[in-house]
Amino acid sequence: MNKLFRINQLWRLTTALFREIIREPGVLFWGILFPILMSLGLGLAFTKKTDVLRKVAVIRTFRSSSADSSVVYNFLEKNCERNSPEETDEYRWKYVIKDDKLGNSVFLFYEMDWDQAMILLKRGTISLLLYSKDDVTEYHFDPMNSDAELTYLKLSSIIGAGDILTVSSNSEIKPLTVTGTRYIDFLVPGLITMGVMMSTMWGISYGIIEKRSKKLLRRLVATPMKKSHFLIALITVRVTMNFIEALVLLLFALITFKMTIQGDILALILMFLAGNIAFAGIAVFVSSHTSNTEVGNGLINFVVFPMMVLSGIFFSYHNFPDWSIPIIRILPLTMLTDGIRSIFNEGAGFGEVVMPILILISAGIVFFVTGLKIFKWH
Repeated sequence: MNKLFRINQLWRLTTALFREIIREPGVLFWGILFPILMSLGLGLAFTKKTDVLRKVAVIRTFRSSSADSSVVYNFLEKNCERNSPEETDEYRWKYVIKDDKLGNSVFLFYEMDWDQAMILLKRGTISLLLYSKDDVTEYHFDPMNSDAELTYLKLSSIIGAGDILTVSSNSEIKPLTVTGTRYIDFLVPGLITMGVMMSTMWGISYGIIEKRSKKLLRRLVATPMKKSHFLIALITVRVTMNFIEALVLLLFALITFKMTIQGDILALILMFLAGNIAFAGIAVFVSSHTSNTEVGNGLINFVVFPMMVLSGIFFSYHNFPDWSIPIIRILPLTMLTDGIRSIFNEGAGFGEVVMPILILISAGIVFFVTGLKIFKWH
């Protein structure tokens, strides 16, 4: 009589399948070690920095004998630690609100003119603008930005004892809703560029790896088709789909949120195409060798996840430690996002984005050629 439950058979099947997994080093690395490394990196980025930095632009005004009556300048000169910046992007004053339980709030005040402040606001470097003349203090910020609102609440409690006056010298706060300064203006270009990365990496990389694992690519070896033709055709289809997907999102944002493209449309198209070329090349390189879908998942996530977190899609990458900013800026997604965002919100033209366009195209070609050389059908 057959037993319904054979312990020995179950044990042998389990051990055989387990050995199949542990014999693949890539599975162990991406399944065990990679999450540990990511948690370590993000943990160092977000837990080591106990102080919360809040960057504020102080609009430069003509200061003479009347400067003493300026509420903001009076506060800055008397209560803040003064810095003598050698570069324009260095802060001039520093003020710390100590809090042992919730962590310290460090305010860095940058003195600049209105146009410079608006550019930094659109880039997400700063979240609030201060303007002071005599006894009038103006707070300019997007009320939909929670970080800006929190910065305002903290500052208004220490500057002028909470006496906030607007341009019209009353107690009403006028929200800063100038085109390009809202959070949605910051977010939509990031969503477009993230869509390029995700669609290209998963659509090309995972598609190739899955076809290889199912032995579908092996059948193509017998045909006179060239590898380059197959990959270029795959890239062409994916880039076309990316244009359609981005256009749908863009039209939705333009109609629903009244967004505008302030820069050169041709430069925007070239920048978008350069980003597609860069990530298409990376996608081919990533998927050129492996036939294991689990390893492929790990490789794709290794490329996608760090840039999705670091490249300033949902929040400014200036929130990260200063030493990491130069590294973050050279990431492909960061260059693409900064370029698209500058065209959308800062009125940039081809001259301002030509360098990132050339870098992205060059990177895409290098990765594509390298991936083509090591590409295997099975």
